[in-house]
Amino acid sequence: MNVPKIIYIGAILICAFPFIDTPFALLIGIILAQTIKHPFHKTSKKLTHILLQVSVVGLGFGMNAWQALDAGKQGLLFTIFSIVTTLTLGLLIGKRLKVENNTSYLISTGTAICGGSAIAAISSIIKSNEKQISTALGTVFVLNSVALFLFPWIGHLLHLSQHQFGVWAAIAIHDTSSVVGAANQYGAEALQIATTIKLERALWIIPLAIISVFVFKSESKKVKIPYFIFLFVLAMLLNTFVPAIHAEASAIVVISKIGLKITLFLIGSSLSKELVASVGIKPLIQGVLLWAFISVLSLVVIIHTVL
Repeated sequence: MNVPKIIYIGAILICAFPFIDTPFALLIGIILAQTIKHPFHKTSKKLTHILLQVSVVGLGFGMNAWQALDAGKQGLLFTIFSIVTTLTLGLLIGKRLKVENNTSYLISTGTAICGGSAIAAISSIIKSNEKQISTALGTVFVLNSVALFLFPWIGHLLHLSQHQFGVWAAIAIHDTSSVVGAANQYGAEALQIATTIKLERALWIIPLAIISVFVFKSESKKVKIPYFIFLFVLAMLLNTFVPAIHAEASAIVVISKIGLKITLFLIGSSLSKELVASVGIKPLIQGVLLWAFISVLSLVVIIHTVL
């Protein structure tokens, strides 16, 4: 086995230790991406997708269904408003900056709903090419990484409650992995609220995909439904209504949090110099402006409306 493979495997094992938190796991991945060529690039991409879904489902075993339902109801109207507003503004910014149409739509979709998952689902419908997809994914992943470090710091600076931070993270951070990672840093209540609202938000991939078929006059009839969300709900229901499994559920949650840290390490290790360079200045500006808008707007609303 060559040296890069040993280093990457060793880094994954290190991320499993309790003293490594989610931002540090992401940072380790980013550092390796800038210094060593990824020896497991293709495998890592597939593993990241699977491990994130398994970890999120596992975290459901640590959540209460009634509390999650309450959080979901509170965030529903805000979710609808923010998705519509973000998509509209994103397309206007993209047009103003003369960002290529498909790329602009993917960046707006990823920011509005759930980052990479939304981009992957919509790209196949609007027939995006590899360059358009990689540009949108690169933009979202770079900003996701920044959010994981920045949001908890801002939350503590502004003395946000766990409830407030959970709602804010779910609305303003793109990808589920970074939402869960940031909320996990903030506290157990923030984690439950953020995860519930974010997964509720992810279901909007379905209506948006259907709308995209007609807007782009696509012949594609395939809509990728995030089925793992229903497993997450099942895990919550079992934890809430079957007290006999609480000991096992606690162990599953611990393992799931380790899986989340490894997921963020893998995401960080995918942020190579080539990926960052491929984004381009105009799409990145579009992504930053759109993200800044939804982050500030949602924060102001949350501070004045969420206890």
